[in-house]
Amino acid sequence: MLRKSAPTPEECAQIWSATAASWKDSLTLPEYLAEAQYLATVPLARDGGMTRWIFVNKKLPPGQRQAFCSCEAFQKRALFSDERGNVEECIVYGVASVFCPPEYRGRGYGTRFMKELAKVLKRGWQPELSRKIIGSILYSDIGKKYYARLGWLPNPRNGHFVCPPVEVKKSELSVQLIPESGLKKLCHRDEIMVRRAMATPSTIQKRVVILPELDHMLWHIRKEDFATKHIFGKKAEAKGVIAGNPGKQVWAYWVRRYYKHPDHPFDEDGGNVLYILRLVIEGDFTANKPSEGHLSLAAIEAYTEQAAALQAVLQAAQTEAARWRLDHVHLWEPSPLVHSLLEQSSFNTAWV
Repeated sequence: MLRKSAPTPEECAQIWSATAASWKDSLTLPEYLAEAQYLATVPLARDGGMTRWIFVNKKLPPGQRQAFCSCEAFQKRALFSDERGNVEECIVYGVASVFCPPEYRGRGYGTRFMKELAKVLKRGWQPELSRKIIGSILYSDIGKKYYARLGWLPNPRNGHFVCPPVEVKKSELSVQLIPESGLKKLCHRDEIMVRRAMATPSTIQKRVVILPELDHMLWHIRKEDFATKHIFGKKAEAKGVIAGNPGKQVWAYWVRRYYKHPDHPFDEDGGNVLYILRLVIEGDFTANKPSEGHLSLAAIEAYTEQAAALQAVLQAAQTEAARWRLDHVHLWEPSPLVHSLLEQSSFNTAWV
């Protein structure tokens, strides 16, 4: 059964040791164990923001039981909106680090675990929460079928742009670097725009958006800091860049991910990645509004200034990737406007 009590420190170490082969990236096992403990103390995870779940034999006491499966669930602040634009704050749970040790696979443990978890996520387990729980999400690297059978339906429009690392001279980049101290203000501006978009009436009956708040950014950034300190002995100062004039600005936050040490060769399809965590275009009328297809040329021409700023931001991301010995830049699920601007440009990108 799913245990409401938290796994013991020894059980956590057991779980992390089992997941290390898949998820420790460039770290050694001791460093990976230290990272897991550390990430539980940073924003988004601490103070009940993250809950660990394990699937065990309920007849055995802690210290004698084996974790057949495990995962984490994060609270994520979200907004719900109806077709009239009535907005309500809510909670979406983010399911992460779902794992079943190889020796227990093929026995139905994973399916049973996720079915039990779905029930718990639906009814909630934190009575202190004042906001309504409206659902859960998870990210899968094992394809779309397994979790769809258990109720987590795949996003039909899931895709991302990939850019190569290319270093551009600093004097040629018309951008300003965003230090960590600058993130809070930009996240606040972003949230205001998200709320405004969600308050706009729509033909879509139900809309949900997870707020791109500072705590989300900091969780990823702290993970990056841990890795870059291990590899390079320092952390990166630039957490993103901003370009353009007020009212038509474009900015992005990013994070560096080292799946292997940069000195180690990768397979042809692998590599270390600079992930763009969030890309914002002021005035993007397609942001947070699901839309099929691409924009017309007339609609794109209205964003000439933002198009130039977008190119500057992506060039800065490519430069950062080159300087930090990363192999790719990834931009996940851009808005219809961003997708159309990049397709109409000569920028070197591939859609995956």
